[in-house]
Amino acid sequence: MKNVYKYIGLFIIAVFSFYYTDKIVLMVQNNNPIMQEINEAKNTKEVDYVNAIIQDDKIIPGKNGLVINEQKSFSMMKSFGVFNAYYLVYDQKRPEISLEDNKDKIIHSGNLQEKNISLILENNENLINYLESNNIKADVLINKDNYINIKSLEMINNDFNKYNEVELILNRDDKNNNICYVNENNLDFCKKRSKYLVNTELILNDSNVYKIKNNIKNGSIIFVTNNTSIDTLKIVLDHAKFKGLDTVYLSELISEEN
Repeated sequence: MKNVYKYIGLFIIAVFSFYYTDKIVLMVQNNNPIMQEINEAKNTKEVDYVNAIIQDDKIIPGKNGLVINEQKSFSMMKSFGVFNAYYLVYDQKRPEISLEDNKDKIIHSGNLQEKNISLILENNENLINYLESNNIKADVLINKDNYINIKSLEMINNDFNKYNEVELILNRDDKNNNICYVNENNLDFCKKRSKYLVNTELILNDSNVYKIKNNIKNGSIIFVTNNTSIDTLKIVLDHAKFKGLDTVYLSELISEEN
């Protein structure tokens, strides 16, 4: 019995020893000039999150905040012996109102603070070839019969008869972005699979190019129909470029990552 008490006593001493050692290390670290500058940087370098905007069944994604991770930042800088803001390490902070908590809502725009737009195409070979040759990012609706692994473009599963088969193919090729381009026929189907639901009122064709062009803004999602010519698409892309808007993948447009 004495041995038991002895070991318990040694264990308690060891626990308290580790506790006080950690406290001393933390105190020394907090008094380090590098750590002090890291803590001061929190006032100017951290970024507040932006809440998603919800109206009825629609949502515009928000943006994560950026919070400095003091310990990881200190570990990055201590070997240099000086503070350098370049080596600050940030953690993402999810908004209070987030897309991730409202995936039953339909995304009709990307974040309004980001100067980006996205294109969604039907599987039109001429338009795809034009986008590929000009290194323009876009998303293509695909099904099992017309699937081609186009490395420079994102794929959206649009085969609701062979959906699971196409999912397997997209997963195999690391092309699955978990996005559904929805309408009244497939909305419930996509909701049950916890996909990001996307739709847009900007439907481009050769007859409405100037109307669409004049309505492009931050976060716009443009659906390019099969009867859209390359010249029409160029007009829209040139106008977007003139307005300082970048064309990005849809997964990037709707992401809340910062």
